[in-house]
Amino acid sequence: MSTTTSPLISAEALAERLGEPALRLFDCRFDLADPGAGARDFALAHLPGAVHLDLNRDLSAAVTPDTGRHPLPSAADFETRLRAWGLGAGGIAVAYDAGNGMYAARLWWMLRWLGHERALVLDGGFARWRSLGLPVNADTVSCPPGDFVAHPRSDLAVDAATVLAVATDAGCRVLDARAPERFRGEVEPLDAVAGHVPGAVNYPLTESLAADGRMREPEELRRSFEATLGGVPPSHVVAMCGSGVTACHLLLAMEQAGLAGARLYPGSWSEWIRDPRRPIARG
Repeated sequence: MSTTTSPLISAEALAERLGEPALRLFDCRFDLADPGAGARDFALAHLPGAVHLDLNRDLSAAVTPDTGRHPLPSAADFETRLRAWGLGAGGIAVAYDAGNGMYAARLWWMLRWLGHERALVLDGGFARWRSLGLPVNADTVSCPPGDFVAHPRSDLAVDAATVLAVATDAGCRVLDARAPERFRGEVEPLDAVAGHVPGAVNYPLTESLAADGRMREPEELRRSFEATLGGVPPSHVVAMCGSGVTACHLLLAMEQAGLAGARLYPGSWSEWIRDPRRPIARG
């Protein structure tokens, strides 16, 4: 199973590899409107051998007055968690969620952030797995501790000051993955202030998805991103969203399109608005 050509794996390909010793499956199902839903769904049925990871508890640190809604844990803390979940230094991590890959992409990006390249997202997630009649169970898995070692890549993440500089630089681009109405500031169901970073460009999650919830074909994605970027190279792109989750899906889609190298603003809009001195645009 290689990550050199695509950050995605199909349900069919994964089904053929169930039981491989190096394989670790991570169920990232979550619902912002009902935070307990993912764990409940996991208890009913999941891919054989999977471990459930909760966005708030496992893939984020505690919220503080200065952070966004889903701050990153420290590299050391997340290394400890990954070892407890059985991931080895040479292990293959496959993340999945209910379908569109938004939450799975968060784990995928975090693994890359810690220097682990052998990370994949199940294309179409649990929904497609079930639609194909592939095996599930409700078993609780006890994994022997892994020997994962973090090699943090601080260059993959940026802070608010960098976002402001990039957003006002014609040779760079900030892409915001939120829904268009949230980006424009017409509605804001999750954060205290509506709007977007001045100079940012909207590229919603749905732009990367086909009708069945799987990622669009690489060439199709590439054309779409290139039209939005207008010649700006991926290395000059920063992805953001509401709290640094959906933006990881945008980065996943860019890599699938062959446009790797963009960076993440982990705090995203929910951190940006913590400081009233930071500018806000609407419309």
